[in-house]
Amino acid sequence: MPTVLEVRNLRKCYRNLVAVDDISFCIPEGICFGLLGPNGAGKTTTIEMIEGITQPTSGEILYRGKPRDASFSLQAGIQFQATSVMEHLKTREILRLFHSLYQKTMPLAELVKLCDLESLLEQTATRLSGGQKQRLMFALSLVNDPEFIFLDEPTTGLDPQSRRNLWKLIERVKAQGKNVLMTTHYMDEAEILCDHLIIIDHGRIIAEGSPAALLREYFGYYYVCLDAPDFDRLDYDPAEPVSRKNGRIEIQSRSVNDTLQQLLQRGALLNSLSVRQPTLEDLFLKLTGHTLRE
Repeated sequence: MPTVLEVRNLRKCYRNLVAVDDISFCIPEGICFGLLGPNGAGKTTTIEMIEGITQPTSGEILYRGKPRDASFSLQAGIQFQATSVMEHLKTREILRLFHSLYQKTMPLAELVKLCDLESLLEQTATRLSGGQKQRLMFALSLVNDPEFIFLDEPTTGLDPQSRRNLWKLIERVKAQGKNVLMTTHYMDEAEILCDHLIIIDHGRIIAEGSPAALLREYFGYYYVCLDAPDFDRLDYDPAEPVSRKNGRIEIQSRSVNDTLQQLLQRGALLNSLSVRQPTLEDLFLKLTGHTLRE
């Protein structure tokens, strides 16, 4: 798969603070590439340097094998963490205004259908819900029919239904063969949407790969879980590592059948038991010792 964008030894310093510390990665053609990390890890700084908004201290950014220049902005669409629009204009008017700013554009009718905006065209921005505004912002990032789309925490603050609606829009764009680079705090979002990702902490890449490959690399076990009160009454001291989280006990089991059998033999309640696979959130805790949203 050809490389569409390459970052080489990218670094950004603010006086004594190193926000991004010599990172390198490649983004293949036609995928959703994720940047994950806690607050202050350097995700937004990285994405802004690639977009051309922030000047790197050092390093190279190549687009289709050539140094990224001002023309890249014509190939890119951006949805920022927070964007303001003309509040008293209707959705239809906002779309027309942004549509008029570009020579190359996606047909408005196609854009409206793609982003499910038909029912919102006559509403002013002040009357849109959070999820509806994000759909509008997503549409504005596509107005110039970009080859490369940047999404900086696009679902932060949205309710679960609105988040899933936006996921569907991102999947539609991926299906068109466009390139997506997104940052997110949500691990379920990254596992569903991202074909490949990097995890950044303190400005450095600490892990890279597809979600499935990363979980295979760092975990050789499942979590056997049961209610803490149920576990506490058992005469059972597992040989595997055990953690206590939100009223549940999690046993790191390399043989789920054996662990379940031992628990049941000691009287564990079936309705207390569950088994889960490790997640990217577990991976981040394993690598850094703190949760992703810190």
